[in-house]
Amino acid sequence: MSVSAQRRTSGPAVARQARQSFGNGSRAHRPDYWLVVAALLLVSVGLVIIYSISPALKEFRGGNFVTRQIMAIGLSMIAFAVTSRIPLALLRQFRWTLLGIAALGTLLALVTPVVPEYPQHRWIRFGALSLQSVEILKFALLIVVSSFLAERVRDGSINDFQKTFKPLGIGLGVVGLVIAFVQSDLGSMGVLVAMLGVMLFMAGMKPRYLLMILGIVAIGTIMAISSTQYRRERLATYMNPEQNCQTHEGYQACQALIAVGSGGLIGLGLGNSVQAYGYLPEAQNDSIFAVYAEKFGFVGSMVLFGLFVALFARLRLIVERAPDTFSQLIVVGILAWLSTQAIINMGAMMGLLPLKGITLPLVSYGGTSVLFVGAALGLVYQISRYTSFTSVRQTGGGGQGQGRNNESNYDRRRVRGAYHPNLGGRA
Repeated sequence: MSVSAQRRTSGPAVARQARQSFGNGSRAHRPDYWLVVAALLLVSVGLVIIYSISPALKEFRGGNFVTRQIMAIGLSMIAFAVTSRIPLALLRQFRWTLLGIAALGTLLALVTPVVPEYPQHRWIRFGALSLQSVEILKFALLIVVSSFLAERVRDGSINDFQKTFKPLGIGLGVVGLVIAFVQSDLGSMGVLVAMLGVMLFMAGMKPRYLLMILGIVAIGTIMAISSTQYRRERLATYMNPEQNCQTHEGYQACQALIAVGSGGLIGLGLGNSVQAYGYLPEAQNDSIFAVYAEKFGFVGSMVLFGLFVALFARLRLIVERAPDTFSQLIVVGILAWLSTQAIINMGAMMGLLPLKGITLPLVSYGGTSVLFVGAALGLVYQISRYTSFTSVRQTGGGGQGQGRNNESNYDRRRVRGAYHPNLGGRA
């Protein structure tokens, strides 16, 4: 077969494979471009901030952070393109392989020698390159848990203790032990718990089981905080920030508040940051929102909030119109992942939450985070091609899944290009 003939047939073949990922015969239509626009705007904001503070970063830390971030964004776009084309059925088929890769990455991080700047075993290091293992684990667990819960919904055992609650509880315990205790990354564990909780709620798990999981998580959190001195100090700093500004654990939180407060209404200006010059730790990463607020003030912060709200609104709309349970759980898991991470990061910088070393999605510097967020959004972009105005929701009653047609509700909130079965094509 000639090259041109292969190209003509490859497109329909990929489309057929993608349709086979969904069990309701959904037809492909125009994807959600606004999702891409919102994500690109957030990436651009982060790149502008990193560029504006690059002189300070080069002076105090060395290295070209702008070039590294551009490379990370490029890799993220490649990951987006790949996951937007790989059929979900194929990902589901190789879900345990993905989880095995994530487990191997976590083990490699545990045996990788640490550096004085980052003394926790969270990174896999290859010379100047590094990967944060928990980001790989988030993506793998997203696929594995979505598939597991979709199967439980299909066979009506979502509220079965032995089939659902017990394996999830064991898995959560193992992951929590490694992430929260061994790797000492309570913030990322909080994101994983939020993902699991929202996915379980969407799948229709009974409230009593959700409360049991919440109780287990609360006990584990108390143990993690009480057994570690720096976490107790961070909690004390959160309760009394002005009394701990000179301590190691309270310094970053206080400097972040100074940066946010210095921005005032409209900010100091793009090139006028003070806190980035050696005062605010991790200005390009965990603390990038504080630097942004210093530069653009309250008004600029509201604009950034608006961009995140726009992104999350697109994700929520795709959740509502997802063609099947598996794809719906994937999107709602990604929504919980990104929104929880954004809330933790921005809340900590404003003193509303205890300080946690966690990135602001799409904005912060960091290759692994940008890469896997791009891969996750690629999945959402693929699913948005098969959204429909008619959705079969799972309701209560032991997860038996009584169908409910929400077509009239969706007609009031049309998405241009979504497939409408009663109209025989696009709306």
